[in-house]
Amino acid sequence: MSDNLQQKLDGQSSVVDFLRNQQAGPNVYPGVPAEYSNWRNEQRAWAKTAVLFNQSYHMVELYVRGPEAMALLEYTAINSFKGFAVNKAKQYVPVTPEGYVIGDVILFYLAEEEFSLVGRAPAIEWVEFHAQYPKPDGSKWNVTVERDERTAMRSDGVRKNYRFQLQGPNAMKILSKAMGTDAPDLKFFNMAHVDISGKDVIALRHGMAGQPGYELFGPWADYKTVHGALVEAGKEYGLELVGGRAYSSNTLESGWLPSPLPAFFTGDSQMMKDFRAWAGADSYAGKCSIGGSYVPDSIEGYYLTPWDIGYGHIVKFDHDFVGREALEKMAGETHKQKVTLALDNEDMLRVLSSLYANGDRAKYFEFPSAVYAMHPFDEVRNADGKVIGVSTWVGYSSNEGKMLTLAMIDPAEVEMGKEVKLVWGEPNGGTSKPTVEPHVQTEIKAVISPVPYSNVARTAYADSWRATGVGANS
Repeated sequence: MSDNLQQKLDGQSSVVDFLRNQQAGPNVYPGVPAEYSNWRNEQRAWAKTAVLFNQSYHMVELYVRGPEAMALLEYTAINSFKGFAVNKAKQYVPVTPEGYVIGDVILFYLAEEEFSLVGRAPAIEWVEFHAQYPKPDGSKWNVTVERDERTAMRSDGVRKNYRFQLQGPNAMKILSKAMGTDAPDLKFFNMAHVDISGKDVIALRHGMAGQPGYELFGPWADYKTVHGALVEAGKEYGLELVGGRAYSSNTLESGWLPSPLPAFFTGDSQMMKDFRAWAGADSYAGKCSIGGSYVPDSIEGYYLTPWDIGYGHIVKFDHDFVGREALEKMAGETHKQKVTLALDNEDMLRVLSSLYANGDRAKYFEFPSAVYAMHPFDEVRNADGKVIGVSTWVGYSSNEGKMLTLAMIDPAEVEMGKEVKLVWGEPNGGTSKPTVEPHVQTEIKAVISPVPYSNVARTAYADSWRATGVGANS
């Protein structure tokens, strides 16, 4: 029985095969129904009217408090903290000492010496580890951490906070009506306390799905009151509640890549060895899964740099941080470029029609999100059949009428409108993941397109962190 991540990895003959055959499917979105109406209407609403995402259940939250909380977070982030102050938020992006991406979450500056991080577990586990790990001078950080686990990993179902996302062209009108006064016109990633039905609510100026809006959060006891007030205020403005099926597809239009594999599995630095000894066998890295047609020789073939996922511009060498030396060496190298791939309609019809054949079938495309592992990686080839990059998040946009993927490819191959090929399906008939049925690989034509794909996200709301990776003071 493995007690920690390193022991679990030591028991595998191939880490790549281990992760590709993990029994975990894609991330689940507990606490909300799959659909409130239908996922097509829910998708269209974030572009046409407004939607209310309920994020109260699926994300981890970590509180970091103490005199050295700011210093710890700055030391473990690639982006600058200059000008970061109370009532602001920013993207938090850590890398390993080798310079490879761990993940990203949103960092909230709640009060003096109090912060919270909200998002996927890898970056949060990295902060938890460093909170008890020695500083460069050998002393301990003067901080405390408190983890509020996501609903799927707890038995009581009660979180510290509710968390809602109000997004879309009518978001400001709905919030104003719920407040009974004009909503604050905040700068991007700034926060303010607002009153909704007598409850103190923190509003963060934010954006998802390429549309303007707010993230609203407060004590769990106020959940029903605030949610009810927003739903009531939204009735005359076309507000739609969004279920789990549509939620995970919003990133296809806005261009945020939610699935870089945390580079925890290798690294000879003492810090990485100590992390793998600290991390439990059931930690994120010990249980996550990889899917897709791209199968490198080693696990490092899945690792990504900040530049690969479009975050190169937020790397700031104005402070000391974990991985700085490695990133300074990487800065002048060639990195992948993030693009959208718009899959060919006729090829998609061919692939989908194979489901009705008695013979070979392609890997099933779920709608709207076709992601079937926690970390999807599919080969992208040029006209000559050369592998030029990888596709990650994939799914259907009702707003665009296209099957889209977010991909990272060789910049020398990037030309808007150029045709490439996506290799869909896993080698040798598939892996043993329960989300994989017997199938054959097939190539699907695709056109290299801008990221974000949504014209609204690309022009009217270009400062969205989902679209560009830019947070306040990042």
